[in-house]
Amino acid sequence: MPAATVHRYLIALGSNMRHPRHRRPRAVLAAALGVLEEEGLAVLAGSPITTSAPLGPSRRRYANAAAVIASDLEPEPLLDLLQRIERRFGRRRRGRRWRARVLDLDVVLWSGGPWASPRLVIPHPRFRERLFVLAPAAAIAPAWRDPLTGLTMRRLKARLTRLGRLPR
Repeated sequence: MPAATVHRYLIALGSNMRHPRHRRPRAVLAAALGVLEEEGLAVLAGSPITTSAPLGPSRRRYANAAAVIASDLEPEPLLDLLQRIERRFGRRRRGRRWRARVLDLDVVLWSGGPWASPRLVIPHPRFRERLFVLAPAAAIAPAWRDPLTGLTMRRLKARLTRLGRLPR
């Protein structure tokens, strides 16, 4: 029997709601990293936690981080697992987009290159525009390249943070 292929994934983590057990969003992200490992995913690197302004109607600031994980799961089974973890933390996928949430886990990149299905697109379609994804990603995987542009996480982050490019 052939050995399972191990894939690496870059996962973006976000939270801007208190959790009854873990309390503040920063603690939610730390707990989520622990649950990833409990679920059999190898967390190879975790970024420092940063804060960012919300997108959309939410008024609460987000805690953001990134993790590089290893797993033999293909992208869609990994997405299923990440969504189960989100539900364990109280996430409900109903109502308005970009509303406040206890936990958000997004697949940003994976070692297999581009992937597209009705449920999942890798690379994440908007990660290149989001400093709250690129800053943590560049901290732990600066040389990982976007398969569509060929640019590294470090370079993509630099493009967003050039003098005069940041929104007020």
